[in-house]
Amino acid sequence: MNKRKICIVTGTRAEYGLLYWLMKEIQADDELELQLIATGAHLSPEFGLTFKQIEEDGFTIGEKVEMLLSSDTPTGVVKSMGLATIGFADALVRLKPDLLVILGDRFEMLAVSQVALITGIPIAHLHGGELTLGAYDDSIRHSITKMATWHFTSTDKHKKRVIQLGESPKRVWNVGALGIENIFKIPLLSKDELYTQLCLDKNKSLLLITYHPETHGDLEGIHPLLKVLSEYPNMNLIFTKANADNGGRFINEVIEKYTSQNENAFLFDSLGQLRYLSAVKHAELVIGNSSSGLIEVPYLQTPTVNCGNRQAGREGPTSVFDAELDEESIRNGIEKALQYVGPYEQIFGDGNVSRKIVDILKRIPSYLIQKEFYDL
Repeated sequence: MNKRKICIVTGTRAEYGLLYWLMKEIQADDELELQLIATGAHLSPEFGLTFKQIEEDGFTIGEKVEMLLSSDTPTGVVKSMGLATIGFADALVRLKPDLLVILGDRFEMLAVSQVALITGIPIAHLHGGELTLGAYDDSIRHSITKMATWHFTSTDKHKKRVIQLGESPKRVWNVGALGIENIFKIPLLSKDELYTQLCLDKNKSLLLITYHPETHGDLEGIHPLLKVLSEYPNMNLIFTKANADNGGRFINEVIEKYTSQNENAFLFDSLGQLRYLSAVKHAELVIGNSSSGLIEVPYLQTPTVNCGNRQAGREGPTSVFDAELDEESIRNGIEKALQYVGPYEQIFGDGNVSRKIVDILKRIPSYLIQKEFYDL
């Protein structure tokens, strides 16, 4: 029996962490063959060469598509997308997948979506219908929705948005958020194990910070955040690096300078899923503007301070406290979060996501169908 070839593309550590169990599920299925393309930050020494973790986890990378320039200006990102488009064109010709699975809204995924559209490879898109008004990711996500044939959303509200974009309800399924699966399946580190691995002061509590650039906003928002964090010298401040969006290097440089001057602050290229989720579990709160603060963090019963507009429009539970990018607002958000005792709403599904997706991938057509525009 010829196995159906399912190709997954991953470009960042965070994205791979979300895709891990889906990849495992495809890999273990007798009817499917997993193909894997690693690109973007995975191949960059600056971001920790995280493709090595993928291989250590038992996956075979079929193609590596180099694309990142040593520039995160808008021009540099656009040129990286051009390199990615060329690289993906060659990679997909060699792999000849039956279906291409794409997660989310990053510029790497826009590049590979274009290639798949023109070369006639059907796209299954994960996490469509969401909103992040503070970043150009929002427009990228909706563009991929229009190039994709099959859609897997994280909530019913997001499913309705995909349909509103003209996609037939017959091709849209609400399966929940991928990241929730890690929480239910990964045995997390104890607080003592985490503190030992990260070389933290065991007499201090923990704040976890991830701050990405607002591609539709001002990069200077990192400064008031760091100024407020300086008011917590009796806490371990754990930073993870910003992503490769334009402005990310500037933010990382500012954080590197801050951590070099504050002995209670530490910056990591990548914590990996196990240590990241363990840090979330044992943190007093999570601060920044990562989507994980709204999706995964509440499932670990940790409050979030969501800073700025990067995630504006995204659904979030009551344990998420929004703050503007000024000192007073951030300070108030942190104090409210530190006093929060619940409830922790779980609005992104039950964690049984990958099995649902694989069951659907096995039964949908693996050829490019003629999409109609579904009018409401």
